[in-house]
Amino acid sequence: MGASRTGEPLVAGVDSSTQSCKIVVCEAMTGRLVRQGRARHPEGTQVDARAWWAAFEEASADGLLDGVSALAVGGQQHGMVTLDAEENPVREAMLWNDTSSAPQAEQLIEELGGAAQWVDAVDLVPVASFTATKLRWLAENEPGNAARTETVVLPHDWLTGRILAAGNGFEGWTTDRGDASGTAYWSPVTGEYRRDLLRLAFGREVGLPRVLGPAEAAGSTAGGMLVAAGTGDNAAAALGLGIAPGDVVVSLGTSGAVFTVHDDSVGDVSGAVAGFADATGRHLPLLATLNAARVLVAAATTLDVDLAGLDALAAQAPIGAGGLTLLPFLDGERSPNLPTAHGTLTGMTRANSTPAHFARAYVEGMLCNLRGCLDALARNGIHARRMLLIGGAAAAGSVREAAANIFGVPVVVPEPGEYVALGAARQAAWALSGAAEPPQWPVPLAATVEPADAQAGAQVARRYRDVLTMTHPGAAVD
Repeated sequence: MGASRTGEPLVAGVDSSTQSCKIVVCEAMTGRLVRQGRARHPEGTQVDARAWWAAFEEASADGLLDGVSALAVGGQQHGMVTLDAEENPVREAMLWNDTSSAPQAEQLIEELGGAAQWVDAVDLVPVASFTATKLRWLAENEPGNAARTETVVLPHDWLTGRILAAGNGFEGWTTDRGDASGTAYWSPVTGEYRRDLLRLAFGREVGLPRVLGPAEAAGSTAGGMLVAAGTGDNAAAALGLGIAPGDVVVSLGTSGAVFTVHDDSVGDVSGAVAGFADATGRHLPLLATLNAARVLVAAATTLDVDLAGLDALAAQAPIGAGGLTLLPFLDGERSPNLPTAHGTLTGMTRANSTPAHFARAYVEGMLCNLRGCLDALARNGIHARRMLLIGGAAAAGSVREAAANIFGVPVVVPEPGEYVALGAARQAAWALSGAAEPPQWPVPLAATVEPADAQAGAQVARRYRDVLTMTHPGAAVD
């Protein structure tokens, strides 16, 4: 369709996240960013899927996609998009961060015979985030909408299909391994849908998207733009960062995620680690938290400073915040699985009742919760050689320094970038090339931070764990 000024084909990657739609246009071989656009998504944990299409149109306006030869979508995982017989949305999409289906997750675990049976089936244990639990919620709470539902797709599936339909190239709904593995009714071990689990969750069969391979195309528009398989947001970020075994990504967006690539399935019967698939044919062991950068936003609001001011305050306090410990469950929590929990601040004294200590406690509480995710990977034989810290909160110096100490390994901070969108663009370049592997794109680094006092960081993590065990018995797994 077209090429950059250097003669290289252009590819586009879309990050259709909870908050916004971001699009990057890159050179296919080098990954050089050529241009980008973005648009907001509506707030809420239940959203009309058509708003994602409107945001895509806004973000791609003014010829952003002119000359683009291939495109792929990285989308927020797990969201339930229900379609009627005419393939129109039945109701608002329930997003991954809607915890309404927490009781249904517990029901499904029990009905199949326990966590081990779920791990054997799909390498994860249901929590409220996963699509299967939302289908059970729909069947129990909105039977009329459930009866009208003929097809169930995921957010990235929906947007991929709309892009193809707008370009007169839609031939049926598709998804990929990475996103399908977060439904709890597709197995990353066998590569097949578990329709028995779909029936268990929803009570009957519905249409599901065809699962594409990593470099397979979903179709092409009438104008000749190839649309690649796309994937879930974390799998796209892993592809954008080019991570290898031993690299563990800690994403500090509004919510948090800890993930890595692994050659084998995980089989974590505790349910802490979800054994997702990645976007290359391997596995993507992952833990997600509901609370990450939003914890720092809450602290900044309380202290009446901006985020830069909060960073400066936290840097003034010592490691350990003088004994203050925050359990940062401000919006419930997914890891550990405490959907109805609230935040807890303990250890207050006259000496540590200062803005600086308070700011430090919020930074460390956010990171200690993510350290628990790292420990869960280690219990499953997956050990970090280094951490890649991404997301808005990774820009804060106090966060980088505390992360290196609390995690106890070097922390690498890539240059700020739209890594979900870049991963989607890299996937599009891969599908366009027809090669056996994706193209090698450089990932520039902003900083590498070595642990300055890992022993003190470990003490902070132990104190956090003690408070968690005392406040929520059973939440911390040895």
